[in-house]
Amino acid sequence: MDLSSEEYARHAHRLADWIAAYLRDVGDYDVLPSVHPGAIRAQLPKSPPAAAESLDDIIADIDRIVMPGATHWNHPGFLAYFANTASVPGILGEMITAALNLNGMLWRTSPVATELEQVVTDWLRQLFGMGEGWFGMITDTASVSTMYALAAARERDPALGIRQRGMAGRGDLPRLRVYCSEHAHSSVDKAAMTLGLGLENVVHVASDDAFRLRPEMLTRAIHADRAQGFRPMAVVATAGTTSMTSVDPIEEIAAICQRESLWLHVDAAYGGSALAVPEMRPLFSGLGRADSLVVNPHKWLFTPMDCSVLFTRQPKVLRRAFSLVPEYLTTTEGDDALNYMDYGLQLGRRFRALKLWMVVRAFGADGIAERIRAHCALAQRFAELVRAEGEGWSVCAPVPFSTVCFRHVPAGETDEDEIASHNATIMARVNESGEVFISHTKLGEQYVLRVAIGNLRTTSATLDRAWELLRQAAH
Repeated sequence: MDLSSEEYARHAHRLADWIAAYLRDVGDYDVLPSVHPGAIRAQLPKSPPAAAESLDDIIADIDRIVMPGATHWNHPGFLAYFANTASVPGILGEMITAALNLNGMLWRTSPVATELEQVVTDWLRQLFGMGEGWFGMITDTASVSTMYALAAARERDPALGIRQRGMAGRGDLPRLRVYCSEHAHSSVDKAAMTLGLGLENVVHVASDDAFRLRPEMLTRAIHADRAQGFRPMAVVATAGTTSMTSVDPIEEIAAICQRESLWLHVDAAYGGSALAVPEMRPLFSGLGRADSLVVNPHKWLFTPMDCSVLFTRQPKVLRRAFSLVPEYLTTTEGDDALNYMDYGLQLGRRFRALKLWMVVRAFGADGIAERIRAHCALAQRFAELVRAEGEGWSVCAPVPFSTVCFRHVPAGETDEDEIASHNATIMARVNESGEVFISHTKLGEQYVLRVAIGNLRTTSATLDRAWELLRQAAH
C-alpha cells in the first residue's frame, strides 16, 4: 500500500542531485529569507488534500515554498547563535535512519540502535580525553540533557521520597536549590520549572570580569541557603556560555560540590566539542570530577539536528530517576541488555547514533580536531581585525573558542541606550544584505554583536566580507 520502490528510487536519485547542488551552492542563497510572518502559511491550502498528489508536484513545492522560507544554517555566512553544519556523512546517516525507521526504546526493539549508541558515546568519551567510568546516552537537545541531569541530582537522595510522593503539598520537603552562573543558559531555569523546583530556587551566582562564575560567591550562596533551611541540590557549571563562551572554573566548583555533597553538572553543549583538541583540554580542568556533562554534536561536531549527548558518572541514579517498566515492556534479556528507555522520559527513541557514528568515522579524531582548530583560528583572526580597526570598534569578551563578542561606539557617545540602538542598526543592515547573519547579546549593560564560527563552509573570505559589511554599516 506504500508507493513503489521504483518510484522511491526515481525520486531519491532526483533529490540526491538536488541535495548535492544545494550543498555546493548554498552560499549563493540569502542566508535569511525575505518573508514576513504568515507569508508561507498563506501559500498553503487550509485543508489537507482529499486526493493523492504526485511526488513530482510535492517536490516542486520544495523550491517554490520551502526554500524561500528557509534560514540557511548550512550557509558559510551563518555566523549567528552557534553556527552548525549538516555534513555529508551526517546527511547520509539521516537518510538511512529514516529508511530503517528503528525504535530503540528497548535493546530487543533494535539491538543495533542500542549497542551503536553505547559504542559511539564511548568513542566521544575517548575523543574528549575523558577517563573511564562515564555512561553516555543521546537525547535531542541540551535542554533535555540538563533536565535529566537535574532530575538525577534530585533523585540522588532517595530519602526525599520525590519519586513516590512527589513535591506538591509536602511541608516536610525543604526547598531544593540549584546554583549556576548569571550567564548560564536558560535551560537550567526551564529544567527547574519542569521538575517542580521553581524559578525562585535557581540561584544565579555573580561572575568575574571574564564572565566566569565566582567560586567564593557560590560558597557564600550555599551557606546562606543552608542557614535559611533550604536544601542545596546541584550546581551547573558552564563550559562555553551562550552569550560570550566563557568557561566557569570547573576545578574550584567541583571542590565546592564535593565538600558540600552537591551534584555537579557541566553544560558544555557548545564548548565541549573543543575537548577533541588536546591542547584545549586545560580549559576544562576538573571535568573528571563532575557527575554529569552535556555536549551537543549538532553544534560543533558537524552532525545534523538533533543530537545531544548526556554523560554521567552516576548512571544508577539516573536510572532510578526514570525507570518504570510496565508488563508489556518486560523482557527476558536481563542485565545483559541495556534498555535506554530506563534512563529518560522518552520511550520511543530515534536511531540518532547512526549519523554521529558516520560523522566520527568520516572525519576521524584528527580531522575533527583540525576543523575545530581552524574555526578557533578564524575567530582569533576576526577579533584581531576588530581590535586593529580602532575608531570605536572593540572586542568585548575573551575569545576562548570560536565566538567573538564586539561592538562599535560612535565617537563621543556614552549613552548605553544610544550605543545599543546604533549596534542594533548595524546588525540589521548586515543581516539585510543576505550574505551573512550575525546575532547579538548583552554583557551586563552592554549591547554587543556576536560572530559565531562553526560551519565547515565558513572561510577567511567569509569573515573578510562580514567585516567589510560591518564597517560599512557603522558609518
